[in-house]
Amino acid sequence: MGAGTVRIATFNVENLGAKRAAGPPLGERIAALRPQIVRLDADILCLQEVNGTKPPGGGPRVLHALDAVLEGTAYEGFHRISTLSPSGSDHGVADVHNLVQLSRFPVEDWRQLHHGIVAPPRHRLVTADPPEAEPRPLRWERPALQAALSLPDGRRLHVLNLHLRAPLAAAVPGGREAPFAWARTDRWAEGYWMAAVQRAGQALEARLAVDRILDEDHDALVAVCGDLNAEMHEDAVRILCAGEEDTGNARLAARALIPLAREVAEERRFSVRHAGRPLLLDHILASRPLAAAVEAVEIHNHALGDELVGALSIHGGRESHHAPVVAAFRL
Repeated sequence: MGAGTVRIATFNVENLGAKRAAGPPLGERIAALRPQIVRLDADILCLQEVNGTKPPGGGPRVLHALDAVLEGTAYEGFHRISTLSPSGSDHGVADVHNLVQLSRFPVEDWRQLHHGIVAPPRHRLVTADPPEAEPRPLRWERPALQAALSLPDGRRLHVLNLHLRAPLAAAVPGGREAPFAWARTDRWAEGYWMAAVQRAGQALEARLAVDRILDEDHDALVAVCGDLNAEMHEDAVRILCAGEEDTGNARLAARALIPLAREVAEERRFSVRHAGRPLLLDHILASRPLAAAVEAVEIHNHALGDELVGALSIHGGRESHHAPVVAAFRL
């Protein structure tokens, strides 16, 4: 890639900094993850599942494990933003699953989106034991991270980092016999439906944030990156993209987001293996002005293991079971 090329990457590092008795030591995770991150050669790097830890002397949680991974790399000197604890900024980052954005370019403005645009829908559980008398809010598990970056030519690049809810049934009182074993199909079904509502709601809030950006500048450079826990044909990605085939209005085509993985050969178009099946769950979606500048898209899945095998492993995995996705743009 030559001068004027901007590389944007997204990578779910999968519980970096997790405290698991049977998990690999941090040193082993650093040895596995650091070369992957360096190879991306990204100017903007969106990370998911970065866990926070309390410093030995007390105080707000910090991203100790991420600091250790980035030590000695170019990313160590990048501008950094991250999501914060739901208890407030005084507590630092959250204990698990923070979103982090590293940028070679200055950050003009940033915010975390968590029901700032879309209120949590309410639902009264109908299969719970004991029954619930009042509806409960279906809050998103995680916020989104939105940033506006200053490019060298004076333009703004808007980047949203997302980690949408996984398609695993939400908890229902009396629903489980064991952590992953449900007692009744109706309770599993209601929990699965609630998870789908939360995932779609997260996607909706991010889509509305994109529309607000485009309302101010219809030529805005916008990238939506992250682990969407959905493939291109599924509801969450369709909500984010708002493609002409769904809106039915050609005049709205300029507001659609383009899934850049379409640039990757079909046999290489996956970021996760699950029970031997390749899935594309990690995405970079681009506004049309940004997509027009794309030079190359890569999914670094050459040595990707199977996440189901990793989950059953006694000692856990050193690597992430998600492949990084990187796109280069001539800007």
